[in-house]
Amino acid sequence: MAEPASVSTAAAPTQGAAATAPAIHTVDLSKWFGHTIALAGLSMTVPRGEVFGFLGPNGAGKTTSVKLLLGLIKPTSGEAWLLGERIGDLRTRRRIGYMPELFRYQAWLSAREVLALHCELAPLPRSTWKEEISTALDTVGLSDRAGDRVATFSKGMQQRLGLAAALLGKPELVFLDEPTSALDPVGRHDVREIIRELSERGTAVFLNSHLLSEVEQVCDRVAVVDHGRVIAAGTMDELLSGTAVRVRVGGLDDGEKSKLAAFGPRDDEGEHLTFTKLDIERVPELVSAIVALGGRVYEVAPRHQTLEDRFLQLLHEDT
Repeated sequence: MAEPASVSTAAAPTQGAAATAPAIHTVDLSKWFGHTIALAGLSMTVPRGEVFGFLGPNGAGKTTSVKLLLGLIKPTSGEAWLLGERIGDLRTRRRIGYMPELFRYQAWLSAREVLALHCELAPLPRSTWKEEISTALDTVGLSDRAGDRVATFSKGMQQRLGLAAALLGKPELVFLDEPTSALDPVGRHDVREIIRELSERGTAVFLNSHLLSEVEQVCDRVAVVDHGRVIAAGTMDELLSGTAVRVRVGGLDDGEKSKLAAFGPRDDEGEHLTFTKLDIERVPELVSAIVALGGRVYEVAPRHQTLEDRFLQLLHEDT
């Protein structure tokens, strides 16, 4: 099996440095279920105040990673710290917010009552409940529905309520698992603004999402995980440094297209060929090669890679 890539490596936080320790720090964190590798050697550091995107296809190890970090399951090997304390520390959990992808709230409770229950479970001082609940509902745009039963809420509204629960107590670290999957464009915009505000006040956000355009707009850094391994990580500029070239061609069959392999990996969509790693200086050479093969070039359009382009490319390279 290939060696797992790491987001970063660093020494473990020292005692007494919890206040300045990274929000998340892991060293070779692994999890096996029997003979199945769910996570292989995850090493990463997420600074405080950073919005960190954790991306990957279904079954890649994302949910396992979150459960390990939250102390919901134990690692097979490796170590991890949240806010300077080892994972599983109960006092540290009170400083962490979590919005799971799959959640269900009591249909007979009002939004305010759901949040009051979470305040009690946290537990937050009762004297702060009213302000905490009011602030959370206002932040997610549910103030006018505070007294309404959850049974009357759409899925998108319940998702907003889940985000409100994750924000109670002004957490220093927030885990958000698919926070915008059920929201309309306005709702997704609102969540992006909330995430930016959290980052500005020093709260770190660990974001799982399959909506790559959302991640691209809001994350400082991202890691791509597949088959339990991190296969790429970095800032958006580092991951999206390449330029893709899209060419509209005619007159080439599959065999002739295969002779263009020297120009690097490509996506073939019939008459549109996208070369995902082509240096812009080689475009004239590419056009000449297509013509030499008997093809006709109708359009050449260089474009910067999107996160979705890069994501699919990385997964293809990892197979």
